Amino acid sequence: MRKLKRSTSAAVLVATLAGTAALATAAPASAASYHCTTSSYTVDDPSYTGPDSDNWDFDVRLCAKRSGGYIYTTATVNWDGPYAANQHSTLTFSKARFHLQTKKSTAGKDPVVKYANYTYLEHALEHSSGNGNGSYETGTLKTKASGRYQYLADGYIELDWSGDGTGYRKPLLFSASPRV
Repeated sequence: MRKLKRSTSAAVLVATLAGTAALATAAPASAASYHCTTSSYTVDDPSYTGPDSDNWDFDVRLCAKRSGGYIYTTATVNWDGPYAANQHSTLTFSKARFHLQTKKSTAGKDPVVKYANYTYLEHALEHSSGNGNGSYETGTLKTKASGRYQYLADGYIELDWSGDGTGYRKPLLFSASPRV
């Protein structure tokens, strides 16, 4: 009988501790989550005219959230580049950047309230995996929210291909995040 009490007590103690641990690791109910949209764009490398595939397929996930009187925006870029992308290394781009924007949602054109250019995208693209794939995450923009407005994340990629002398070409546009 004593053994049964000890086992029952141990089981109650373990269940109590497990319940406490679950409560301790649960996220607060007021924590906001990001609202995101993913869209795609395919671009041809104008500096390459050989027989191999030279397209870069980009998927961009733009995200926004409202929390504690602030708007947070961020982006993740994934790509499937040419399988020989890592062989070109620093010869592919002169410059590349992701332009992240926090916009206030209004009637008509949404004004940009904060932005940043993430130029490390060039390094990430030029150091793709052995089969040309990779990903890059921007930093997070934090903006003080005006209570009555909604906001969203927007952004685009700009590429300056090496050797073509034209600078940044037409921006690669992606779908904005949902409004928060």
